[in-house]
Amino acid sequence: MGIFSNLTGWHFLIVLVIVLLIFGATRLPALARSLGQSTKILRDELKDGAKNDDGKAASTADSTPAPSEAPASTSSASDKTS
Repeated sequence: MGIFSNLTGWHFLIVLVIVLLIFGATRLPALARSLGQSTKILRDELKDGAKNDDGKAASTADSTPAPSEAPASTSSASDKTS
């Protein structure tokens, strides 16, 4: 079903070892904390944005006038004389 459908527990273990080698064991808790805080902020902003969009859509739907039709073109091919 995708690129991740064939991954097993061994694959994730190998990725974890590589991350440990790159960042070191001392920096992993700080990275995980930072990632968790960023995820929480993103989730909160998405909820606030959805609430604001729902309220904005309801208030603008009532106050926005319907668009008028564009005026028809007054020139046509029969008006031109050659």
